Amino acid sequence: MQIYNNQISNATYKKALHTQKKFLRRFGDDRSTQYHLTLADNDVLSPAFNCKVIKTAPESTLATQLPSKPVIIGNIRMGFGHYRISMAMASAAKSLGYTPLWLDLNSFPETTCTKIISHQNKLYSTGSRLSQKDPIFNKILWEPINYEGFKKLSYNAGDQITAQLMTPLFSELPKDTPFIATHVWPSQAAIHAGMTKVVNAVPDNWPMALHLSQGALHTVQTYNAYWGYRTLTGFDGKKILNPMDSSDISFTGHFIDHELVSNIEKDCKARIERAKGSGPVRFLFTIGGAGAQGEFFAQIIKTLLPYVKQNKAAIFINCGDYQNVWTKLCKSIPELANGSVPKKEHFDNWQEESDFAGTLLQNPNNEQTCGIHAFCNKDIFAAVYITNLLIRACDILITKPSELAFYPIPKLFIKRIGGHEMWGAIHSAELGDGTQECKTPEQAGAIVKQLMENPELIEMMCNSILQQKSIGTYNGAYKTVELAVRR
Repeated sequence: MQIYNNQISNATYKKALHTQKKFLRRFGDDRSTQYHLTLADNDVLSPAFNCKVIKTAPESTLATQLPSKPVIIGNIRMGFGHYRISMAMASAAKSLGYTPLWLDLNSFPETTCTKIISHQNKLYSTGSRLSQKDPIFNKILWEPINYEGFKKLSYNAGDQITAQLMTPLFSELPKDTPFIATHVWPSQAAIHAGMTKVVNAVPDNWPMALHLSQGALHTVQTYNAYWGYRTLTGFDGKKILNPMDSSDISFTGHFIDHELVSNIEKDCKARIERAKGSGPVRFLFTIGGAGAQGEFFAQIIKTLLPYVKQNKAAIFINCGDYQNVWTKLCKSIPELANGSVPKKEHFDNWQEESDFAGTLLQNPNNEQTCGIHAFCNKDIFAAVYITNLLIRACDILITKPSELAFYPIPKLFIKRIGGHEMWGAIHSAELGDGTQECKTPEQAGAIVKQLMENPELIEMMCNSILQQKSIGTYNGAYKTVELAVRR
């Protein structure tokens, strides 16, 4: 076995085959099963992106339903990040005149593919939560796995063999349909299934063999990622490896929704005006799909409460699909429990949530910005996308340095989950649109006070965003779609 002309040892190859056999024993073998496909609407994706969701059906209707200019967005639900990047691709595809088709390999519970991915996702989510509660586990196991373990070329060998078990869902897809994967497993599966126009959109800013999909075109968001993947530096210790060919990788810029990119100037102008006193400064907190870091957020919210009471700041909290996170926040923050600050819950009503986000944009400084607003939705698509809608109307995004590190909004970064995320904060700080990573709530609280007392800091970040917009930094989703279509 070779990966980009680099020989993989027999021991690694045998280990990969052993892992594949283990999955087959545990989850079954459906490689001879014929799955029929159909297209369906989705309450969130279809109105936003004219997107259709690929589902299984008793009989195939796909051939008669395919639009004239389709682009398949292959993804998995693993946290929120890969879904968010998929939404950016769908948005860009729509803006360029294509119809995005959503293929989530983790949404077919009858398949071996989904059973494997769900198993892996559960392990990753558990590790993410433990890493926030147990510093020893994080230092000794979690950080090294995410930072160095996933970087090894030998790790990729195992994934590529496992992805052979994910191909049955592809049998009815036309092989020449443009296919953009926002996680490596859909990309690897598409290659194994014979798809000919596969683009692998690589997340993060830390190059890791985990994200390699031999046979696909890799699009990356930063030059640091480009050089890391092009040379495969560090993918086998200090050994100098044969590089990827230029035809295997392309630097595109950040993967951002069309709606956000096309409104950067307008949204930054409103942010600067609010920072100078035209309305409360709006802080958007995003709690990711793993539901971790609730205690960290609670401490920052407590720092902001005096400003909220003076109507100098407003807080918007997206709890994703984890209502227990909001419950814990209310218990740990007395002001939320006793009603001394106004709060409103926007739960499980997508129409109301999206309308509210639209109202914030249309009336940027009205009374609805006061207090604290919490969002939670059992529908995973709504849980992810409400953050995107609120980004346009908010001034500071408080988040871990994951996929949101690349978004065009001023950002305050809290402690990472996994060493690979560190490089997202570094990239953003160097571009000038985000802070350095805050390792403690106290450090984050100090920066919150700086932002509130020194509005020029928000204006500085907005000006950096405008500068990056002018040189095409946020055009990565458009370019990825164009590359997939031309490939």
